[in-house]
Amino acid sequence: MTAPLIATADFAPADVAFFDAERRAHFPPERNILPAHLTLFYALPPSVEPELRRRLAQAVDRPAPCAMLAGLRSLGSGVAYVIASDELDDLRADLADAFAGCLTAQDAQGWRAHVTIQNKVEPRVARELLTDKERGFRPRPLHLAGLGLHRYRGGPWEPVQRWRFRGG
Repeated sequence: MTAPLIATADFAPADVAFFDAERRAHFPPERNILPAHLTLFYALPPSVEPELRRRLAQAVDRPAPCAMLAGLRSLGSGVAYVIASDELDDLRADLADAFAGCLTAQDAQGWRAHVTIQNKVEPRVARELLTDKERGFRPRPLHLAGLGLHRYRGGPWEPVQRWRFRGG
């Protein structure tokens, strides 16, 4: 298989519903082909799949990390919610260390956890949404349910496997 692997942190259903509603409201419909997600790695080589599966399974053998919806961030031509979680940051850093020689430039650069709710729009439109969202923003806890593994084949991601945090 030559399709790159994508690793995600998965939210509990109520948080997925919130983020999906935001994406439906603000994402260009033709580009909104995925459910809301928190990408840990965008493109790992298929050759690491057995080791990645093992490490993801190990990583969920614990209670879910604490996470917060912490703010908003401009993407230039879009907007994202900032996700804060020291525990998830540590989990992701451990995985990055394990696969350091296999990371793309995008995956090797500093990770800033976020959920994109708008992308590929005119910068003016993105600035307006950011201003509007910041006006009423309130931080709140999020619930991480587990980790996911997917294959990228040019369109919607192909699910490979999901793992749930202990008790989740």
